[in-house]
Amino acid sequence: MKILIYSANFAPEPTGIGKYSGEMAEWLASQGHDVRVVAAPPYYPAWRLGEGYAWPPYRKETWRGCTVWRAPLWVPSQPGGFARIVHLLTFALSSAPVMLRQLAWRPDVVLVVAPAMVCAPMAWVTARISGAQAWLHVQDFEVDVAFRMGLVNVGLARHLVWRMERALLRRFDVVSTISGRMIDHLMKKGVNPERCHLFPNWVDIDKIRPLDCISSYRARLGIPIQAVVVLFSGTMGSKQGLEVVPAAARLLQHRHDIHFVICGDGVMKPKIEADAQGLARVHLLPLQDVAMLPELLGLADIHLLPQSPDAEDLVLPSKLTGMLSSGRPIVATCNPDTEIAMVVKGCGKVVPPLQPEALAQAIEALADDPHGRAQLGQAARRYAEEEIGRDAVLSAVVRHMQAPDAPADDRSRKAA
Repeated sequence: MKILIYSANFAPEPTGIGKYSGEMAEWLASQGHDVRVVAAPPYYPAWRLGEGYAWPPYRKETWRGCTVWRAPLWVPSQPGGFARIVHLLTFALSSAPVMLRQLAWRPDVVLVVAPAMVCAPMAWVTARISGAQAWLHVQDFEVDVAFRMGLVNVGLARHLVWRMERALLRRFDVVSTISGRMIDHLMKKGVNPERCHLFPNWVDIDKIRPLDCISSYRARLGIPIQAVVVLFSGTMGSKQGLEVVPAAARLLQHRHDIHFVICGDGVMKPKIEADAQGLARVHLLPLQDVAMLPELLGLADIHLLPQSPDAEDLVLPSKLTGMLSSGRPIVATCNPDTEIAMVVKGCGKVVPPLQPEALAQAIEALADDPHGRAQLGQAARRYAEEEIGRDAVLSAVVRHMQAPDAPADDRSRKAA
């Protein structure tokens, strides 16, 4: 097939949507499909343009078997609510002529990744004119998150924005998202259940697997072999309630056998660094090279997955897949009836969000129970192998692209 992917975030961004859009494009090309991508230059999670991408503003690249067109966008230094909207609008406008250029290629599928929803209209127009299948993939419900978290305050215009979003969602041939609860949310917005498709984030279970040796990061950070390592690794965004991590570390400073490692980048990084000052057994790392990810995740004895209650079931953190595949237990801060809790409860502990005391108690209980940690880690690995292996997930997507009117597979029915 000829597949056109329209995603503001793309490789070489190492985390979040850019990571998954890049891996998807690379895998599709490796399977013999002709893949084109329209994307912005890399900027996330540091919120600054990648080195060498400031000029020229438009460029065409060949990346791992894919043809990639880059269109410019404005990157704010402080990505607040209104600034983030303008940021996404600049890409939607700058990339529109690049999308129209693809009409002559006549793609079979046009797949747009949201956020940014502002790109969806041009994706739909391109698909309709070229006769392609119009596919919208929702990685998170950006409009709902912005309103719920107070990132955007537009008063009465909120209902108009929601109506516009609903009308847009219902126009696509396929609307996919990454969890069962998010599929429920799509149907509440009026999307026909027959057009909803589960397209979970995946993990390369051959690349990310339980380490059979001691991670080199222990020596690098000076962490004793016998110490229990509690790891948070990923984007430091505002949707996560990350402030509970240094707060829990402060409550556990009497435990000389528990070390915290906080690794990543993002808008919350300065606050996390400030909150961690003076904590002897908290180690801060910048975002690591993707080649080191298996070694980094293997450092953990316990993974942390904090989540803000304002964003629950509107997003599903992309970092969860790697945690599961690494075969280590997870402590998630979320409400018990959320999608995250449903996944984590079989391979870790779930504690209320924004409560450092509860998080500290869960960490301490797992630190004192090595046998329990091993059992939960094995359950995490099983879940990764059975539910979110990369080849299985992307093969199911391709089957749906090739036969969109065929009955849903077991994975999609289970989500619905």
